[in-house]
Amino acid sequence: MCGLGVFALGLLWAGGAAAVDDYKPCPESKPVAGIAKGTITEHTFAASKVFPGTTRKFWVYVPAQYDGKTLAALMVFQDGQGYVEVDPKKDIWNTPTVFDNLIHAKELPVTIGVFVNPGVFPNQVNPKGQPRSNRPFEYDRVTGDYVKFLDEELLPEVEKVAKVKFRTDAAGRAIGGISSGGICAFTAAWEKPESFSKVLSHVGSFTNIHGGDAYPGLIRKTDRKPIRAYLQDGSGDLDNLHGSWPLSNRRMAAALRYMGTTTSSRSATAGTTASTAARSWPTACAGCGAGGKAKCRRQSNSESST
Repeated sequence: MCGLGVFALGLLWAGGAAAVDDYKPCPESKPVAGIAKGTITEHTFAASKVFPGTTRKFWVYVPAQYDGKTLAALMVFQDGQGYVEVDPKKDIWNTPTVFDNLIHAKELPVTIGVFVNPGVFPNQVNPKGQPRSNRPFEYDRVTGDYVKFLDEELLPEVEKVAKVKFRTDAAGRAIGGISSGGICAFTAAWEKPESFSKVLSHVGSFTNIHGGDAYPGLIRKTDRKPIRAYLQDGSGDLDNLHGSWPLSNRRMAAALRYMGTTTSSRSATAGTTASTAARSWPTACAGCGAGGKAKCRRQSNSESST
């Protein structure tokens, strides 16, 4: 297993072409002969009352080990189409393959993956034209709307169409995403930790797109919440009118440590690349998945824990 420890708050700093090479692709992201593969189904949801008028695609991964009777652990991914894609020749998430391998190795419990795209509004002028995305409204605002959408609308629909049943305890439910999907995942857990207690954020947008830069101060002044998070970012990441992504992630890590969250961190130099995040993804998956067990191998020059 590549990367950081179990249920850690991992703040990875990677950036630039040279540093990317420090992160070797994890073997868990490649298919292994003889290991049972889960199934993936694609669906559409267009009946939201929380985000009325939107339609979205979502995908459901069901592991081969799921018996249809036992409540399964759950992990939800924002910008789901990127996470659900499988291509062993590319440095992409390959999440279904990672799940196959980690569940087989018993480093992850039997876990259903739900991969959700942000909602879009159909083009009213040209039905075949580009729809209008609702992503910033759903992902970047610091409100309870999105977790309400998941709990009350989408996840019940998933259980119905995929014929699965999820664990209801927060310890068995994780949520993750990249960029605005990362802050969206954290907000879901922050607003309703009884629904999601584990967060995975890749290059999270904890900046002032829609007020997310307030989180570090809010965390410090709020009673500790039962949330465990894994944060990944790069020191060469974005710095624009909304804020500095590297600085905002450092502030988040410091605030969460202050709150008492178990913390691990390691440093390199690099920018924003999904492939860099994807290479450390299997460890983050094992760490965030309910009951996951990660066997860590260091890939960076420095690593520390508190």
